[in-house]
Amino acid sequence: MAKFVYSFGGGKADGNGSMRNLLGGKGANLAEMAGKVKLPVPPGFTITTEVCTYYYDHKKTYPKELEKQVATALKAVEKIMGKKFGDPKDPLLVSVRSGARASMPGMM
Repeated sequence: MAKFVYSFGGGKADGNGSMRNLLGGKGANLAEMAGKVKLPVPPGFTITTEVCTYYYDHKKTYPKELEKQVATALKAVEKIMGKKFGDPKDPLLVSVRSGARASMPGMM
C-alpha cells in the first residue's frame, strides 16, 4: 500500500528535510524540525504531493487508502494533544496549509 500521509510531532517524524519533492517545502521543513532538530512544533501531518498527481491522473478521485491514512494521522494528533477533533466542549483546533514541491509565493 502506498504511503500518502506523513506524521510529525511528539519528538518524531515520518519524513525529513530531504523529502521536499514528496512532502512539499512546508511538510519537509516541519518533518525536519519535529524529527531531527526536535523543536516543539505542534503535531500534524502532511499529505504528499503524490495525492495531487494521483487526483489528476485518476479522473479527479483520491487514492482509496487516503481516507484511512488521514484518520489514523488525526488520531495520533488527538492523542498527543489530549483533545478530540469535533469535541464541542474542548475541541482540537487544526490549521490547514497548502504547499508544493517548488515554492510559489503568492499563488494561494
